[in-house]
Amino acid sequence: MSVSTARLADSYDYVIIGGGTSGLTVANRLSKNPGVHILVLEAGYDHLDDPRVTIPALCMQAPGSDLDWQFVTTAQEELKDRKVRQPQGRLLGGSSGINNQAFICPSSNAIDTWAELGNDGWEWAIMEPYYRKFYTLNLPDAETCRHLGLDYITDTDKEARGPVQVSYTGTSQDPLSKAWLDTFKGLKHGLTGSPYSCRSMGGYANAATVDPSSKTRSYGATAYYAPVAQRTNLFVLTGAEVERIAFIDGNADKVANAVCFMYKGKSWTVGVRKEVIVAAGTFQSPKILELSGIGNPGILESLDIKVVVRNENVGENLQDHLMTGISFEVNEGIMTGDSLMRQDPEAIAAATELYQSHKAGPMTVGGIASHAFMPTGTPDPASKTGSELHELLQQHPVDSKYEHQHEAIRKMLEAQTEGTGALFMFLAQTNLHNDESAKDYLQNLQAGNFISLGTCQTYVFSRGSSHVVSNNSSDPPKIDPRYLSHPLDLELLARHVQFFERLARSRPLSDYIKPNGKRNHPTAYVEDLDAAKEYVRTTALSTYHPAGTCAMLPRNKGGVVDHRLVVYGTKNVRVVDASIMPLIPRSNLQSTVYAVAERAADLIKADM
Repeated sequence: MSVSTARLADSYDYVIIGGGTSGLTVANRLSKNPGVHILVLEAGYDHLDDPRVTIPALCMQAPGSDLDWQFVTTAQEELKDRKVRQPQGRLLGGSSGINNQAFICPSSNAIDTWAELGNDGWEWAIMEPYYRKFYTLNLPDAETCRHLGLDYITDTDKEARGPVQVSYTGTSQDPLSKAWLDTFKGLKHGLTGSPYSCRSMGGYANAATVDPSSKTRSYGATAYYAPVAQRTNLFVLTGAEVERIAFIDGNADKVANAVCFMYKGKSWTVGVRKEVIVAAGTFQSPKILELSGIGNPGILESLDIKVVVRNENVGENLQDHLMTGISFEVNEGIMTGDSLMRQDPEAIAAATELYQSHKAGPMTVGGIASHAFMPTGTPDPASKTGSELHELLQQHPVDSKYEHQHEAIRKMLEAQTEGTGALFMFLAQTNLHNDESAKDYLQNLQAGNFISLGTCQTYVFSRGSSHVVSNNSSDPPKIDPRYLSHPLDLELLARHVQFFERLARSRPLSDYIKPNGKRNHPTAYVEDLDAAKEYVRTTALSTYHPAGTCAMLPRNKGGVVDHRLVVYGTKNVRVVDASIMPLIPRSNLQSTVYAVAERAADLIKADM
């Protein structure tokens, strides 16, 4: 239930820092036991009725608004010193309340790699049930299933039963979604299996976290909080910004006994009887640990923060997927979302009326609905794609600091079953050349209708960091992803950018692209590798998939938490969000964040 400070108890069994995707998942599962009392502290507010959150197409309005922490990276040397924005949800439900709703599953091999890196109990055989526990897959009518090529859905896929509603936003009236499928088949890169098996490659129609009955976003707050908000042992305080975790002095492994936070300009402290569960996200979770004295002494002491647990790994190992794309003008009569992106008043009014009256139309669609995992190189069975990748991997040695991770990535990529990049189609244009303020990619759009072909990284070799800059909890962290600092990242991403030209010239997708039509920028022609590399450096932005800053690894190999998610050097502090991922999944993170949180809840219950 929602609570005010006037009704706060002196202490709770579990205090969860962050009421986002993972925090609400854990809170829901733990509060099933009426004998435990749980407090969730969330810096943002309840936006369950906010149309910017609930209406799928309005997701573009969230970044840079009050729904967003509005983080920005440091200037990135390999991106021509550009700063890159890093939206993170500042609301109940967290980033699942502001993302573009694409539902992309990870690779089972990557999850097995988590276990191989030293985390017993995290192999795919154990994690697979958690990936099927958090969502329910809703299929469209038979005609739409045929149009979207959903014959890949298996009986096992249909068995997934969880609170997050997943559906398909593509319609049988949209020719572009089918053209995407048929073009990849023609290029010998049709789908190799169900994406929900987490063992597939090729082009397909992807799902979205949209409730098909209401045509609204399904996210952490609607799925895991709203149905149980009246539980008398679950307390949620919004507008509460955590300052630090307090510990009992004198223990070898420190015991947390309180959490200090700001609420309406005043400092508050609440006691902890069992555990502190940190679920503040990839940038905020290491920040809270550092403010609490857990981290690199060199950083903490320089900021007058007392060192409680020495661990130089806190805030390191930051990974993120870069993305870029090219927009192609389409033929007359092909409907896209460009008029909405340009904020055309008549288009918005018509779409809003259609949505309100019939729960139909462009307002029901958030981000992408067409996706593919692809190998490096020209997609030609006669080409030497495998040998090209092998040569690239041999040319660029591993980073000694991240040797075990880099070797694991190399092993997966050499197997030729993972894909070195993801491709996607967005049914509108984007402007990636107008981001000096790191604001957005929807400024100064051209007239006309476009499709955008995009690509993003799957596994990244570059590693960055996120650290506190002061002992004041209100100051944002210093975020330095060090994008493209490892040369393999640019080599691989640029080759996928090159592929856009072939994809756009391949039928039937080419049938919808205007011959000699406009593109998003004069430089958006990348026939050779050097041009592709230059385009990446000039335009690449974050996909908003940061992970890894409180890595689940052995401590001597870069770890911050152990295989039970307990912070090293403490007895009762766990981290349960994307920051624990030792290796970023090949997909967007929300499915894995939910699965990690479901697994975390079981680990916590086992230790009650």
